Amino acid sequence: MDFPVQVALAELVPHLPAGPGWWYEIKLDGHRTVLWRFPETVRLQTRSGRDVTAVWLDLALAGMELPAGVVLDGEAVVVIDGRVSFEAAQSRAASSPARARRLAEQHPALYIVWDVLQLPTGDVRGRPYEWRRAAMLDVLAGLPQGSPIQAVSATDDVEVARAWYESLESTGVEGVVAKLGTSPYRAGRSSSWKKIRHAETVDAEVIGYTGAPLRPRALAVRLPDGRTALSQRLGAPLAAQVVPHLTSAPVAGRARTSGDDSYTAAATDLTVEVLAGTTRHAVVTVTRVRGVT
Repeated sequence: MDFPVQVALAELVPHLPAGPGWWYEIKLDGHRTVLWRFPETVRLQTRSGRDVTAVWLDLALAGMELPAGVVLDGEAVVVIDGRVSFEAAQSRAASSPARARRLAEQHPALYIVWDVLQLPTGDVRGRPYEWRRAAMLDVLAGLPQGSPIQAVSATDDVEVARAWYESLESTGVEGVVAKLGTSPYRAGRSSSWKKIRHAETVDAEVIGYTGAPLRPRALAVRLPDGRTALSQRLGAPLAAQVVPHLTSAPVAGRARTSGDDSYTAAATDLTVEVLAGTTRHAVVTVTRVRGVT
């Protein structure tokens, strides 16, 4: 396997699948992260393949306790007052290395693992989920007590999974992911992995903006069905997160959305999450910045 790896993605569905062969995992609200244990070091990548080792250095140091050759997939999360905080994870991810170290001292991160892609013996992505989970648990069992690298909770009982979904939202649980026990780890979106979320959202490609790149008022996005639309006015935190991407993006002139709204077209590499309920209309609501595509 070569760094970075293309990750597997779950299909968003309205209800959990049920029946023989399905397993269910808690979905926490953090940052998708792949951890690579090389012979001399540890590297971490985002879903898009960016190297983010410097901002999750506490997790990289913990990863040095893993056997060389192991590659894990999971979620970097930050817990504050007993609740998983996406805002804290986002703040860490958007920080300079120096600020990230200060944030780590205040609120150390956890790395919640749900899959193993490679063992010291080689690539295991073609193995069934049930086999990989057992192998993952074996690997994590060798970590010191109190390690921030921990296995995600999983069950093959759909009623337990539904109870998680209904009762744990207040703790920062975003939803539940269902995986077929026979499924390999396949890059991209697959029908053998499904997820339900409390907030039904979709990812949208940023194709431009209104206002100035240093002070964007709204984003122009391309929705999954191909339509283009303007977002509602960005709040200050969201605007600050997208500014570095907009200022470095080549501008392609003026363009219009499917609803005939004018915007500055720009070739960004950015993806944002928008509320699914708003995508029937000409204006969408950006809920968070996902990262580069």
